[in-house]
Amino acid sequence: MSAGFYIIMAAQFFSALADNALLIAAIYALHQMASPLWFDPLLKLLFTLSYVLLAAFVGPFADSMAKGKVMLISNTIKIGGCLMIFLGVHPLIGYAIVGLGAATYSPAKYGILTELLPHRLLVMANGWVEGLTVLAIILGTVVGGALINENIAYSLLSFDFPVFETPVDSVITMALSIITGIYLLAALFNLYIPETKVDHVPLSLRPIYLFREFNHCLNLLWRDKLGQISLATTTLFWGAGATLQFIVIRWAADALGYDLAQASMLQGVTAIGVAAGAAMAARMITLRKSVRVIPMGIAMGIIVIVMNFVTSFWVAVPLLITIGALSGFFVVPMNALLQHRGHILMGAGHSIAVQNFNENLAILVMTGLYALLIWLNFSIYTVIASFGLFVAGTMYLVKRRFDANQRIHDDASHLDDCATH
Repeated sequence: MSAGFYIIMAAQFFSALADNALLIAAIYALHQMASPLWFDPLLKLLFTLSYVLLAAFVGPFADSMAKGKVMLISNTIKIGGCLMIFLGVHPLIGYAIVGLGAATYSPAKYGILTELLPHRLLVMANGWVEGLTVLAIILGTVVGGALINENIAYSLLSFDFPVFETPVDSVITMALSIITGIYLLAALFNLYIPETKVDHVPLSLRPIYLFREFNHCLNLLWRDKLGQISLATTTLFWGAGATLQFIVIRWAADALGYDLAQASMLQGVTAIGVAAGAAMAARMITLRKSVRVIPMGIAMGIIVIVMNFVTSFWVAVPLLITIGALSGFFVVPMNALLQHRGHILMGAGHSIAVQNFNENLAILVMTGLYALLIWLNFSIYTVIASFGLFVAGTMYLVKRRFDANQRIHDDASHLDDCATH
């Protein structure tokens, strides 16, 4: 891996860390406002709304200029959303603006991998991306949980600048100040991301053309025999993963008696498993073998249901690590396969935009359903059982579709593991 690759990884790590720390801070802000509990998943829903609404535009935008410049612009938008919450704008609106930055950031961060690296390194590169992203989730939730801890926050607030007064005078403003600093660190790395030799396509200003082009790419990827399998798998994973974040927080409160700060720490335990699973997949699974990991998704759904029978911290930790490891092990190869097919069929930025549209539509639907169930006062145990059965059942149907495709034509045997593009 080149030095440029590690700069990309550093930029992604700090940007994702800030995103996840900000989510915990925004939830804290909602609780301080005495907002209903079903407002919590609305944060994620509004965050992902831009991915869906702007799917036709963010791919061409990412392909219209150097990916590092796109990432810098996107990170600046995130800083703007964070500062909006600092200045008193409702957290739902501020976090939605951060989601706008994330929607434009994603096609660039994944698209540059297919431009910079040979196909044989895509699984390994995705292992790095997912591993560091999950590490950012772990540290982000830990940092977010620590920043809203009143003892820590008031210790930080006790330090005063000798010359001038600052508007940092509460737990939430202290947390948001530090999170903004993390975003600025990510922006610093964005400045040093190398340019690739790929030609940039000028951005069309005709919305109808962009919608038609996006629709063509969407149909192209869903019709591709391997593309549809990898797209269905990653779509389910991200929808389920986003919902599981909120399930763990509510479950930790009901089953273990944890507050938000403690639950956010426990949430990071799942991410440890994802990082471990992603690392194992990066070492063990090649692009050609990527389709063999589909059963891991079925197992993950079944094991999630076991959460209903856990009342001890010492049982909860290994269970959450196992759930995370299974999900990390199957999503990294599927993500690499999807990028490979998308790069061949339509180009990096466009394919990542199609992927983001599907994955974030799943997040919108699944977190929306979770918010609805909580609003209807469903027990968290009923939600967990329904969630696990849905994930396992859907992955079983994906496996059946893959087996049917393979009986017609063995596309998996033709996957490229060679050293060049």
